[in-house]
Amino acid sequence: MTEAKKHGPWLSLAIGVAIVLAVVFALLAPRAATECEIGGTIFLNLLKMLVVPLVMCSVTCGILGLGDIRKLGRPAAATLGYYLATTLLAVVLGLVLVNLIQPGVATRGQEAAPAQAKDEVTTTKDKIHDHLAEQLGLPREDVAAAFGEAKEPDPTIGFIIKNLVLSLFTDNLFKSALEMSLLPLIIFSIIFAGVLTTLPNVEGLKSLIEQANTALMALVMLLMYVAPAGIFCLIAAQFGQAQAEGHFGAVLQQTGWYVVTVLVGLGVHAFVTLPAILFVLTRRNPYRFIVQMLQAILTAFSTASSTATLPVTMECAEKNAGVSRQSVEFVLPLGATINMDGTALYEAVAAIFIAQTIGMEMTFAHQVTIALTATLAAIGAAGIPQAGLVTMVIVLTAVGIPVEYLFLILSVDWFLDRFRTAVNCFGDACGAAVVERTMPQSDDTG
Repeated sequence: MTEAKKHGPWLSLAIGVAIVLAVVFALLAPRAATECEIGGTIFLNLLKMLVVPLVMCSVTCGILGLGDIRKLGRPAAATLGYYLATTLLAVVLGLVLVNLIQPGVATRGQEAAPAQAKDEVTTTKDKIHDHLAEQLGLPREDVAAAFGEAKEPDPTIGFIIKNLVLSLFTDNLFKSALEMSLLPLIIFSIIFAGVLTTLPNVEGLKSLIEQANTALMALVMLLMYVAPAGIFCLIAAQFGQAQAEGHFGAVLQQTGWYVVTVLVGLGVHAFVTLPAILFVLTRRNPYRFIVQMLQAILTAFSTASSTATLPVTMECAEKNAGVSRQSVEFVLPLGATINMDGTALYEAVAAIFIAQTIGMEMTFAHQVTIALTATLAAIGAAGIPQAGLVTMVIVLTAVGIPVEYLFLILSVDWFLDRFRTAVNCFGDACGAAVVERTMPQSDDTG
């Protein structure tokens, strides 16, 4: 623990410097920057490689640390209550800001010309079909038949709730591990650990799992020594590609007020709402906590994936911020899967922005529907890059906004995705600190 705390500050500084240098490099030499993609992909794959074994070992250890599965009730209720409350607060904040700033009114009239808009709609639908097919594990043709030109898209919040419930259970753990579907792995780990707490003569197995968990966390720490280089490659490649295409600046100018609204909302949630909750419920200094979690937050920004960042988040929460291992191992794997404050806020802002841009009135009832739908849809969003596009289909359809107009925000989604993922990551860490108070005392000091 001492070593991790010793190296934490300089690692965070090195990652921050790497991000700045990567952006500058991408702006000055975009073609060369795109060649860094291989380094970024290797780093991202190394992080993802650790996720499945780490989640299964850490969740199992967290339950074993309780000593009795019946002690899980209070922490579980606190975890789910925290996630639901903070996600709903983020949505409400987004709705307030988008109605005050009205970015769609400022953008109205700047939409693409009819011919260009038609091309954009076609491109957007193709991307949505591809993304949904990948996420749902369905053939692209089936997705296109349900969401394509021949049929109006009609997904409902019931659709995503049904799929969320079904995703809790799997008939093949190896398939779930291969696809990085964490929810069924978490459910299995909880049940398996619960059974272990009731069995005699399994101390050897428990010890093996705990030792594997310790070894995996040591691997995470080792990987963080090369994080600045990997993060430099990730950021340089993404920004370099956008700059090489020559329209990033123009796109930001066209959607400027929308981008500002989302970033202001994410900033208020990250620097006001979550710190207030953390301070009131734990009496921790929230801004010191941000510094302690900075390494994970910057990694989340770089990877745009809560799931890929999970090993780093767990390392920082336990070693740098001093959150108990029990809470870290139980709360964070679940949070990386279902706690998406930034995504929920973004979806609420995006829906109203599109409605404002096309001149479609959103009544109070419509906005209440958006709030509830965005909250539930965000819980069902996977912790991977641009998963918000999948759930945006649900939110837009719930209030009758044509899905085709997603092209208005698609061009900057990858950029905003990084910021909302960083907020998601910080929200998860705050959750671990809050839920820590509900964890039963254990003789295992970890």
